[in-house]
Amino acid sequence: MDVGNYFYRNLVILEGVEMNTNQSQHVYTGLFFLFIFISGFLLSRGGKPYSVGFFTVHKLLGLAAGIYLGVKVYRAHQAAPLGTAEIAAIAVTVVLFICTVIAGGLLSTEESNPTFVSLIHKISPYFIVLSTIVSLYLLQNRR
Repeated sequence: MDVGNYFYRNLVILEGVEMNTNQSQHVYTGLFFLFIFISGFLLSRGGKPYSVGFFTVHKLLGLAAGIYLGVKVYRAHQAAPLGTAEIAAIAVTVVLFICTVIAGGLLSTEESNPTFVSLIHKISPYFIVLSTIVSLYLLQNRR
């Protein structure tokens, strides 16, 4: 048995597994966003007062996605320090996430809110998805 050929075949297999792992992590991120959007659309269709079950699922999915992405960023930083572009993209994502959470919290109250609060909560998730894509791209392709 050729030892060099054996290690080469296993290295190729391991590289394929690593690529599939990265792809599956992106799929998980996409699924988080998909389920957050679906639960948000169901909430808005139902109107106030919001269904406690859908509202709780919507909030927990957002929290889980934030934690999941935070862990990914932390692990990437442990592997190698983040550069300026990565930090900027992550900061934009975090600020957008915080604005969305605050707007969602305001919308969940019984009080009437200014129109811009609803607008922020409807538009910012799309920017969060975009900035998350940019952040993950930068994290994955850094050297």
